[in-house]
Order: sequence, then structure tokens, then C-alpha cells
Amino acid sequence: MSTSQPDASRQSEDRATPDSLLHTRTGTEVSPEDLVLASGKDLTPQNIEWARRKLAEEGPSAMEKILP
Repeated sequence: MSTSQPDASRQSEDRATPDSLLHTRTGTEVSPEDLVLASGKDLTPQNIEWARRKLAEEGPSAMEKILP
């Protein structure tokens, strides 16, 4: 008995995600907490302060740099 999958079911896995779905900007403000979580860090006061500084320096593009 073959365990290979038909081509039709593999095509959905092999297709690239459309560029419009890869962007992180949703038209809303990026909060320091959002940036901390996106970077994979814990929500600690130190990490939130890091995110505040990063957002102050780079603006919303800081999120794009973490999650392109």
C-alpha cells in the first residue's frame, strides 16, 4: 500500500504564501508589548522598555525588521 499523497493535496503545501499576507502591518499602532512578543521575548519590564526605545528610534518599521 502506498503512503504517498496525491499531487493535488501536495500543491497546496508547495505554494508560496502571497506577499500581501506576509506583511505585519495591520494599519494599527504597534505597541511595545506587540514588539516584545513578536521578538519571542517574555513580557518583562526590561523587555518592554527595550521595545519602547526601539519603537521610538525606528517607529513601526521596527516590527517589520523582526517579522518581515
